[in-house]
Amino acid sequence: MGLHQDVLDMLKKTSRTFFIPISHLPSGLQEAVSSAYLCMRAIDEIEDHPTLEKHGKMRYLRSISRLLQAQTSVATFAHSGFSTTYNKQQDTLPEVTLRISEWACYAPEQIAPRIWDATAAMAERMANWVANGWKIRTESDLDSYTFAVAGAIGLLLCDIWAWFDGVQMNRTPAIHFGRGLQAVNILRNRTEDLARGVDFFPAGWSREHMQQYAMHNLSQADTYSKSLPPGPFVFFIQTPLALAYATLEALARGESKLSRSAVLQLTQQIKDD
Repeated sequence: MGLHQDVLDMLKKTSRTFFIPISHLPSGLQEAVSSAYLCMRAIDEIEDHPTLEKHGKMRYLRSISRLLQAQTSVATFAHSGFSTTYNKQQDTLPEVTLRISEWACYAPEQIAPRIWDATAAMAERMANWVANGWKIRTESDLDSYTFAVAGAIGLLLCDIWAWFDGVQMNRTPAIHFGRGLQAVNILRNRTEDLARGVDFFPAGWSREHMQQYAMHNLSQADTYSKSLPPGPFVFFIQTPLALAYATLEALARGESKLSRSAVLQLTQQIKDD
């Protein structure tokens, strides 16, 4: 129960958007998705860290990538390498990052290596974006970034679902799913990003352009999700989509984010439907 409870507590601490739908997934699928989410969140915290300097971010991200690529199985997973990597940053990096090797081994052993592969690839891509200072000049650059840090998660979720239930999903809407959610995050965090000298908007883009980009990608994913048979995985997909739409509406009203009560109300509505 120890690690299981730690995982649930960390999910609740790091994302109200994903904690609720993940907590409703069946056994096996819940562990796989939880592992994937927390591994991705662990490296995301490095990319977005407010005080860690550029070369430190690149070093840690690439070290994680190499360490994950060096693993073979849950039973033989070398946790010590991760502890050594973080030795000088124990007081700087958040707990979700420091415990990435635990999250990596929380998934069922049959699917865990696929999660390591996706996390390793994403960590390397993040390091590359850190290296070039997140320079996004065109919509193609934006597509590349949103694929690297979010669209690829949609692809991983498809693979996890295929492993769990044998369902082969269309991967294209999965990329739209990740891109749409990331675009909403970019809009929501616009002020903070600019304050740290990072601009994810292509040259000449206004908030309206980014809203259109987000809506296009969300609608593509939403249309496909509604064609799928009902079940826990569809609930998992539709919950962040609904919250993303609601967040766009809240931002348009001048609010900084959705209220907790709005999140709970939307989630309950999706469950009832």
